[in-house]
Amino acid sequence: MKILVVQDYLRSGGTERQSILLTRAFTEAGHPTTLLTFRPGGALSHLCDDLDVRSLQSVDLHLDWFCPGLSATVSRLRPDLILCMGRMANCYAGDLQVDHPDIPVIGTLRTGKPLPWLFRRSLKKVRHIVTNSHEAHANLEHHHHVPFEKISVIRNSLVFPAEDLATISASRAALRAQHGATPTTTILLNVAMFRPEKNQRELIHLAAGLPPSADWQLWLAGDGTARAACEQLAAQLNLSSRVRFLGFHRDPGPFYAAADIAIHASSSESLSNFLIESQAHGLPSVAYAAQGIGECFIPGRTGWVIPRDDRPSFLAALTPLFTAAPSARLQLSSEARAYARTTFDPARQVTVYLDLFTRLTAPRT
Repeated sequence: MKILVVQDYLRSGGTERQSILLTRAFTEAGHPTTLLTFRPGGALSHLCDDLDVRSLQSVDLHLDWFCPGLSATVSRLRPDLILCMGRMANCYAGDLQVDHPDIPVIGTLRTGKPLPWLFRRSLKKVRHIVTNSHEAHANLEHHHHVPFEKISVIRNSLVFPAEDLATISASRAALRAQHGATPTTTILLNVAMFRPEKNQRELIHLAAGLPPSADWQLWLAGDGTARAACEQLAAQLNLSSRVRFLGFHRDPGPFYAAADIAIHASSSESLSNFLIESQAHGLPSVAYAAQGIGECFIPGRTGWVIPRDDRPSFLAALTPLFTAAPSARLQLSSEARAYARTTFDPARQVTVYLDLFTRLTAPRT
């Protein structure tokens, strides 16, 4: 089976990492797979040296929507199936299905943002749609009137599985010391691009509500347009010594290993890669409600979903995690790690994708 994965640009987001992971996994499973991008390069392009990656723009014009010769390229590559990843690629998915009616085009819904008109039009035209959460599935069915049988739920795959405990212990101590944290400091972690909808500002406000006498730090890993404003806010709230802006890191795994609690305030999600990876590293999570958040952990046991903008409840959920005994923390971490590694196992998710592809490419009667 020859597979084409379409993604507009290899920026540093979770969907882009999933596109790369799937392209590699399909290829290793014996299915020639091409990753076709609109723009060349990107923060994650270094991960694709061993993959068949092609770009429609010969030079980067910094236009996410510009895909010259998309349909003609599909005709030339002649794939058996097309998987569209990300908002921009899905805006063109419907046209691809119309232009190539014999090739199953699979759209994906991996966002909680409002869908552009072209995206909504594609939902009606593509052969099948994959969502990464059951909440997104329900949203498609009830709000966009997509037939139930046209939708499959395939959750995100773990991109940064935790290392063995000995390696984690060594890197944890070194990284904490580097940022001025002691063995007893409680590290709150968030890994996300600095965009308004990721809402790191709210995390800083929440941190300001923690008891001043408590020994804690807030680590914010990532970069983007909203970072400068967040740094200013931390300074205004006299939190500069407690809030660490870590910047973009190709592999945030060491930060997961060094942290104690994952916190998340994003207003737009479908299924949070950050919370999944945090669980895989044994971090309990506290997060504001958004689409798919409650599917990233075991609600009430390894993670807590808080009503949107309810700061007192968010802080109340953090309190027992600060004061938990070491044995209770260890039990919670073990349960979180087991849940994530089973539920979001990459081999399992890839198998589900390939089973779906086989059904869609089978001769229709």
